[in-house]
Amino acid sequence: MEQNATAESTRLPISELKQKMKFTGKVLKTSLAGAAIDINAEKPGMLHVSQMVLENSNEPILSVTDVLDEGQEIEVWIKRVRDQRIELTMIKPLDLEWREIKKGLVVKGTVVRLETFGAFVEIGAERPGLIHISELAHGYVRTPSEVVNEGDEIEAEVIDFNRKKKQIKLSVKALQPEPEKEEVQEKNVPSSFVSDPSVFERKEKPTRKKKERKTKKKSGSDFNSIDFDFNETKEDEPTAMEIALRAAMEKANTK
Repeated sequence: MEQNATAESTRLPISELKQKMKFTGKVLKTSLAGAAIDINAEKPGMLHVSQMVLENSNEPILSVTDVLDEGQEIEVWIKRVRDQRIELTMIKPLDLEWREIKKGLVVKGTVVRLETFGAFVEIGAERPGLIHISELAHGYVRTPSEVVNEGDEIEAEVIDFNRKKKQIKLSVKALQPEPEKEEVQEKNVPSSFVSDPSVFERKEKPTRKKKERKTKKKSGSDFNSIDFDFNETKEDEPTAMEIALRAAMEKANTK
């Protein structure tokens, strides 16, 4: 009795059971609809026939006894807990359900396939997510193999998804900081000049000033500036005696 009481006290309360929790259970009883499984909880879990699977077979299950026997140990997961009822499944649940997928969600996954247009990543969802080649890294990427290879473990961000089309779009670039703009330096330029930004400023060529043609105006002031020697060209005035002599000579010539 004491051993039974101890075993009962170590059983998990139903309130602590969460969806997707994994257990190794023991088949207590089978029926046409399913089986009761002991998972060391307050109550046995119920495994419906639709949640049973045959190892290495995809054929439908026609009878519970084709899969389970009483006393057999099997691996099961919590599918749902409702109204103190524990529902189990032998189908491994998805790590990421559609209801859990949101834009901006960061996921971890494994690259499972490379294509010319991008890489497919297994993230535990119903379908692998696609990282387009433009979302692999900042800058130009020629082929996805330049960035990732099959089998690589990577982190990516969900940028879009469509449940009807079963599409999940991922981005690695979204998790990377944007590269800083590199300063362009001219070749063969000393470092002392590079430190001075004014060296690279475009300087305008100085415009040549047109020679102003000065035209001299002919005016009285210009002639006054010229120094003429009037004394050299001016004749001496004749005296009264010379005038009288000239007059007498002219009369003689006329006679």
